[in-house]
Amino acid sequence: MPTKSSIYELNEVWFRYNRHWILKKISFQVERGELLGIIGPNGSGKTTLLRILDKILIPQRGKVVVDGLDIRGIRRKEIAQMVAVVPQEPQFSFSFSVLEVVLMGRAPHLRSMGFEGKNDYDIARRAMELTDTWRFSARTITELSGGERQRVLIARALTQEPEILLLDEPTNHLDINHQVEIMDLIRELNTSKGLTVIVVSHDINLSAEYCDRIVILSEGEIHKIGSVREVVTAQNLHDVYGARVLVDTNPASQAPRVTLLSREG
Repeated sequence: MPTKSSIYELNEVWFRYNRHWILKKISFQVERGELLGIIGPNGSGKTTLLRILDKILIPQRGKVVVDGLDIRGIRRKEIAQMVAVVPQEPQFSFSFSVLEVVLMGRAPHLRSMGFEGKNDYDIARRAMELTDTWRFSARTITELSGGERQRVLIARALTQEPEILLLDEPTNHLDINHQVEIMDLIRELNTSKGLTVIVVSHDINLSAEYCDRIVILSEGEIHKIGSVREVVTAQNLHDVYGARVLVDTNPASQAPRVTLLSREG
């Protein structure tokens, strides 16, 4: 039974692009205000699931409920007022200024052919100050480093004033310092702003360090969902990834820690 605190409810969701089912029998709930991680091998359906949560894709079977409403009956603009997405490696065709990129987040709140007003600029500036991006607001987005650009995209998402933040591989291609910086920011937004956050990631250790719960996908199905300690086990990772790993405890944070083992080790 759904709980009053759940913000997403997925019930027997199936999705396919052609004959091959990408997602099968996906059922789980996301609690309001939690930070949920989604992990799994390439091709397991992680990004497809994120697109279904944002109504970019509609499942052929099953039901998705967001904030008590069937997602099929919610208009695209209304979804964008509730759910913001930080995509993986977006391409910018023009050299927009950083401020212009962040202001794009106000689009769901503007009337048709409307322009941003003072309130929209104030909201954008607060988001940029929160993400430490206001200092390069006049620079072009193409000038920025990977870590800086990622913070700008998070600022753009926050400018939508969402209840839910979806992130697709937010630390992809970043060095370890920027990985921690971005994940610290995501956790801070989750705790201080009360945002419900869903993060797709290939980095199991980062997911174990920051997430409240984890979903692990395998061949389009949920292999396991639960607390970090329930999901990040040597057996689960071997079953899903086919890898030999050692899972112990991070002495600093007490989170599960994954170490890869060679096949000969």
